[in-house]
Amino acid sequence: MDFELKTLTPARICAEKCDALIVLVGGDAAAGSDAVSTLTSLAIKSGDFEAKAGKLLSAYRPAGISATRLLLAGAGDGGTKSIRTAVHAAMSALKTTHVRRVLLSLVGLSKADHESVRAAVLACADACYVYSTTKSKPPEQKLQRVVLVVSALASSRAGFDKGVGLAKGLALTREWANRPANHATPTLLAQAAKELGKLPGIRTEVLGPREVAKLGMGSFMAVAQGSEEPLRFIVLRYDGGKKTEAPVVLIGKGITFDTGGISIKPAAEMDEMKYDMGGAASVLGTFRALAELQPALNVVGLIPACENMPDGRAIKPGDVVTSMSGQTIEILNTDAEGRLVLCDALTYAERFKPRAVVDIATLTGACVIALGGVRSGLFSSDDALAESLAAAGDSSLDLCWRMPLDDEYADGLKTHFADVANVAGRAGGAITAAKFLQRFAGKFPWAHLDIAGTAWKSGAAKGSTGRPVPLLVDFLLSQVLPARPAPKKRVSSRA
Repeated sequence: MDFELKTLTPARICAEKCDALIVLVGGDAAAGSDAVSTLTSLAIKSGDFEAKAGKLLSAYRPAGISATRLLLAGAGDGGTKSIRTAVHAAMSALKTTHVRRVLLSLVGLSKADHESVRAAVLACADACYVYSTTKSKPPEQKLQRVVLVVSALASSRAGFDKGVGLAKGLALTREWANRPANHATPTLLAQAAKELGKLPGIRTEVLGPREVAKLGMGSFMAVAQGSEEPLRFIVLRYDGGKKTEAPVVLIGKGITFDTGGISIKPAAEMDEMKYDMGGAASVLGTFRALAELQPALNVVGLIPACENMPDGRAIKPGDVVTSMSGQTIEILNTDAEGRLVLCDALTYAERFKPRAVVDIATLTGACVIALGGVRSGLFSSDDALAESLAAAGDSSLDLCWRMPLDDEYADGLKTHFADVANVAGRAGGAITAAKFLQRFAGKFPWAHLDIAGTAWKSGAAKGSTGRPVPLLVDFLLSQVLPARPAPKKRVSSRA
């Protein structure tokens, strides 16, 4: 699906030929003399339509309007959240039709700005997304083009470009997260990363079992040893800033399928453990967006990818392994494997001398209990970093919530047989998991996003959400260093 941005007067909007015209109507919609405004005013006055976010009124071949279909979509207060709701509802209503070209008008919204345009683009992409990779007869994507109509191009362009870039990143994230495990092995995930390496500004390196063993990643290797699928350690680099600028490092948990290992999970809904590489998929998607947006900063992506299987060689409860940092870990529960692969990736991140490190992981069911599917869990040892991530969550409508990291939460990780245990009981499980990771993140500002509740949906709407790509992209864009002004030339005072 392609997007286009243009300006049109209300009269030209009515005259534009298209398969469907979607007009967003805010609560403060002004009266007008064109056909759309007249129809809107009449519908509101008669009580057949209200501007509440998500409310729709449709018409087929309405008089005075060249579009085959007209959809009035309530946009409430005209804020980005309301716009997202309105556009999603309208595009979903068109999903089963034969519409190929849509005109989406934001002209009547007094609060519309570049963020409104971004929200509209992303809502279109989300509503029209269809997974098809493993279907014998992929559904036809009828919709080919969406034209966003705004009042001014200059003030809308930045939001439009960001929305298009994010849409491509979200599509890649959802594609790989939705794939079944036999179509998203560590090797295939590494191939997807190599494809990203062909895009502007991105480089990719993939390490296999031999290289990982040489690095001493004993914790990561321990998780992978129960699977026939060989592990992969993926290193992505986006070089948009100066060579001397320290990068931001993103680490994505890449467990391409999680049975729980010897501490095996219940059979019910175990198929959803294909989503346990949601953190890895979000890193891939973020780099796809970076390739489109080309911001002036340096970013490193690290993905430890493997399966967690109950083979005869698999790690057992009570086993002790040595991490890359040299710390020994007693594995009391093999289903707490995500932290075991992430801890070695955190140690590997030290070589980049990063200005910040953010790990992203579908880490704990406890975080789902705490926050549900609305907000991701945010843990951080650095207040400024936490505030930046929280602000990015708010601006992108990809919300998170900061959780505590009091030292006392780490008491349950103590053990007689190693430096640290990998679990600490049920109480505060999301926090104790973060405390485990914090032990390996002492040499840089660090944050952890637990996306176990937000990376995918279950039930009738089962599928990847693409989160937290919007949050990560907004965060990264906020980290772009301002350009230094050129030094002024000295003017000689000699005659």
